[in-house]
Amino acid sequence: MVTFEEIAQRARVVDLPMIKFRGITHREAMLIEGPKGWAEWSPFLEYETPEAATWLKCALEVAYVGVPTPKRTKVQVNGTVPAVAAGEVENILARFPGVKTVKVKVAERGQSLQDDIERVQEVRRLMPEATIRVDANRGWSVDQGIEAAKRLGPLEYMEQPCATIEELEQVRPYVKVAADESIRKESDPLKVKGRVDYAILKCQPMGGPTNVLKVEKELGLRVTVSSALETAVGMYACLATAAAQDVQPAAGLGTGGFFYEDVAERRQIVDGAIDVTPVTPTNFPACKNEDFWYRRLKECLGYLQSRS
Repeated sequence: MVTFEEIAQRARVVDLPMIKFRGITHREAMLIEGPKGWAEWSPFLEYETPEAATWLKCALEVAYVGVPTPKRTKVQVNGTVPAVAAGEVENILARFPGVKTVKVKVAERGQSLQDDIERVQEVRRLMPEATIRVDANRGWSVDQGIEAAKRLGPLEYMEQPCATIEELEQVRPYVKVAADESIRKESDPLKVKGRVDYAILKCQPMGGPTNVLKVEKELGLRVTVSSALETAVGMYACLATAAAQDVQPAAGLGTGGFFYEDVAERRQIVDGAIDVTPVTPTNFPACKNEDFWYRRLKECLGYLQSRS
């Protein structure tokens, strides 16, 4: 396995300001240059070593092995609407020109189902032909998920309405259900097989593109490849992974528009799609937590080595 010193001497830590999403307004990341190009390691700051180390496996694969060979040059993406007030939805949707599918965040702490309904209704008013999916991030009980399924109107699917797979099964008779955390946070990602309708797979949380494509094949489900709020560098691995699949539902890879600045030229959405192209970072906004990231790198690399 590559050494800490080899990685560290070719790594840069960045801090990107962004609109509030997932409760954060800044995205910190370590960018790693390897023989196959640039890769990204950006586990959220609260993640403990075992989970952060899984994300590191993805960066090491991309930097030192490379990404899968894409089957196509463009990937259709969905628009993503954070848990904003209905009046802000139009400005958010303007970041996603030409998309035909919109994912709406729901079940935000401190908000009500009525807030979610109004947000979804505003998307429908502005884009009456759009396919709509919602993402609850495990925020509801079974009863709340069922009520939401009855009141939100037609949905492509409801992503992770509840915390456990058993709870997802109870909501499933009322709406098609997609699993996210119930795949990437389980020791066995195949536990959901036959128990949900869609799988949400993310490159970093799944440990890299190779594992994403392996799990997709073994699950036999419709798959949405989605981002973990990657920068332009990390997004390339996600796009290449999505493009290595047979055509699947619109990917959740249009989130680069949430950054006020990025590490490379912003990836443009044209007619609802993004080009599958690598980038070379040229912008490295300083991060005050740089020392933390290098300590974290050493810990996570040691963790991976101890388990190899």
